[in-house]
Amino acid sequence: MSNQIKKDQTQELIKETTKNLFFVKGKFDATTQEIADAAGVNRTLINYYFRSRDNLIQIIFDEAHKVEHEKSEIIMNSDLPFKEKISRFIESSLSTSLQYPYLETYIVSQINKGNCHKKDIEQGELEKLYKDIELEMELGNIERMKPIQFLLNMISLLVFPSAVRPLLMENLMIGEKEFDKIISERKGIILNMLFKN
Repeated sequence: MSNQIKKDQTQELIKETTKNLFFVKGKFDATTQEIADAAGVNRTLINYYFRSRDNLIQIIFDEAHKVEHEKSEIIMNSDLPFKEKISRFIESSLSTSLQYPYLETYIVSQINKGNCHKKDIEQGELEKLYKDIELEMELGNIERMKPIQFLLNMISLLVFPSAVRPLLMENLMIGEKEFDKIISERKGIILNMLFKN
């Protein structure tokens, strides 16, 4: 195996381990040593490949943000019927929540710290989305409300359970597997709440 392949594999292993610690286990304060131990590599390798813990975290955050952006693309740049677009967006969001339960919480924590968060949606795209929502209301498919309220309903129904996952698990006495099952069952429930028919 060439050195370059080995280097790429080691870098990938460190990134995946960090994603797992942060977005799957919710350990946002994991130290460089903890990341190295979990990856089974020497701590100096993290600094060698990524220069610093902060730099490594910025890279995995950017990759995670790309996942979020791809979800927005489903709604923004597709010619599917409106309900089908929303349905696919919900499916994609729920699948990300199952893969990375603490991703949304991490993104919010970064915004609260004042760390730059790139916008997923441009102004023109948002205005078009609002027009699409208004049309669905005129057709009687959605309850009449300001389009932003429709979006807030959808985002809240999707994101809130994952964003407060540890709190819900503790208070409702639910284990990891059961919580994942509940999240995976939410698509139909959310669609029924958002759409009249």
